[in-house]
Amino acid sequence: MTPHILTHTGVDFWFLDPRSEDFKIEDIAHALSQLCRFTGHTKEFYSVAQHSVAVSCLVRPEFALEGLLHDAAEAYLGDVSSPLKFLLPKYQAIENLIQDSIAKAFKLNTSFPAQKEIKLADLRMLALERELLLPVGPLWDSLKGVQSAPAELLASCWNSAQAREQFFARFNQLLAFRQPAQNSV
Repeated sequence: MTPHILTHTGVDFWFLDPRSEDFKIEDIAHALSQLCRFTGHTKEFYSVAQHSVAVSCLVRPEFALEGLLHDAAEAYLGDVSSPLKFLLPKYQAIENLIQDSIAKAFKLNTSFPAQKEIKLADLRMLALERELLLPVGPLWDSLKGVQSAPAELLASCWNSAQAREQFFARFNQLLAFRQPAQNSV
């Protein structure tokens, strides 16, 4: 049996055979709004959806949709902590397959400049999240020299319903931003 899950919208999603038509923004927004970052070890509930909205606000407008969907594979795989991911190369390969499929389905820019900017925004949010949401502890090597994102991006933590609503709103805003550019080609 090939491993698969049933998504929120009723799609049978096959991990090793992801199809473009199986990626629904409703599933992504719903799942990410219910996943807590840092495997739940935050001072309060803080979703991957809220993190994704913040990352999309830190990058240039032309990369904002990519920023919003940079963790979209987690809607299908869950949010595995980075230290554990490094121990699971097969998981990383599946995550890459799904994220690449999402990029194709949503026509995302996967160029090096886009990825570099999104990675920096992701790290800046990580620095802010580490500072505001996690217990005090030593600075992580991955954050040395990284300037935290502006604190107003994490003024409060959204509940799941708010996170889903904000994720959808941001997606629709960014889609509208892209439509004129796509229609003029």
